Amino acid sequence: MATLSIPQNGKAVKGRTKKPLPSVDLTAMVDLAFLLITFFMLTTSLSKMKALEIAKPVPQKQPIDFVDFPASRTMTILLGKNNQAVYYMGEAKNATMQMINLTTIKKQILSNKLMVAKTHTSDREKQMLVIIKPTNTSNYKNFVDIIDEMNISDIKSYAIDDKYIADQEKTFMKAKGI
Repeated sequence: MATLSIPQNGKAVKGRTKKPLPSVDLTAMVDLAFLLITFFMLTTSLSKMKALEIAKPVPQKQPIDFVDFPASRTMTILLGKNNQAVYYMGEAKNATMQMINLTTIKKQILSNKLMVAKTHTSDREKQMLVIIKPTNTSNYKNFVDIIDEMNISDIKSYAIDDKYIADQEKTFMKAKGI
């Protein structure tokens, strides 16, 4: 509230009269500001961390008989360094491996998905399977980007295999320098 400070001595002064300066008491405003800050701090929630959920199986001590993926509808992507990747369709020993930049891999994923859908007849077989193999030279950002591409391209079934990299894949990547 505004209050006026008036001198209490009561004597008149010759000449010009002094106008009292108004002063504002801001105590109530400060109290209200702290109440609002406290209210909004307690009622809002902080942004939740967005995490990528990946469930990997627990390693087994005894060898497991793995189910073979149908080679005609399997795409394998090997992540390398400098945002480079190697992809191929089918089995590593029979496939023609191609090197690609990760910024343009979406086009290859979609074209291979369409090719698999055209060559297979039943609905279950029309879905492409993707095996993602991050290598020691790849970085985490590239891994997250390729998982995002799986979601964007609507790939229903993909697997992450960072343990088993075939000899043909290793030699091709060494030859290309990734």
